[in-house]
Amino acid sequence: MKLSKYIDHTLLKADATESEIRKLCKEAKQYDFASVCVNPCWIPVCKEELAGTDVKVCVVVGFPLGAMTKDAKTFEAKDAVEKGAEEVDMVINIGKLKDGHDDYVTEEIHSLKEAVGNHILKVIIETCLLSDDEKVRACKDAMAAGADFVKTSTGFSTAGATPEDVALMKQTVGDTCKVKAAGGVRNMADMEAMIKAGAERIGTSHGVDLVK
Repeated sequence: MKLSKYIDHTLLKADATESEIRKLCKEAKQYDFASVCVNPCWIPVCKEELAGTDVKVCVVVGFPLGAMTKDAKTFEAKDAVEKGAEEVDMVINIGKLKDGHDDYVTEEIHSLKEAVGNHILKVIIETCLLSDDEKVRACKDAMAAGADFVKTSTGFSTAGATPEDVALMKQTVGDTCKVKAAGGVRNMADMEAMIKAGAERIGTSHGVDLVK
């Protein structure tokens, strides 16, 4: 696969402006990235900028804490795809997972997968807050719910992706899901390490630097 097509070109800051989002989209077109990853309010702008290209519009849901209700997340996901999002990156309810409520986590992911239908659903498990056992359980919950990807991190917590976490996640999901590494991938060495560990998508705000 072309290296640029691993990259979800990301801008999720609360103070991102429309001009910055348009710049993000122009860069994604220029460098032929897989997607732009933005907050859902920017869907119309991204659809306009990316019209006629194969660069996808990816949005985050339940972001960055994952602690809102299942119904709220499901509505947010459904609303996003109705407005034109093609990929949705959701955050699991981390506290429910840590309390052992895997049935809740699985049902929530399944509810969002039903809401997005044939669109790609990526499940952010926030590895920096989990033990290895919890990471494995989260991946199994995502598989059971029909998710398309498991994703390491929001990039807004205490740490981002590590090759070790990517490898553990890939070992757990096998060919059932793909793995997205996000958070802290800033240079080519980082990216190559993540891909070698099993990542098939990279979420980064440093995409232009990487492909250059």
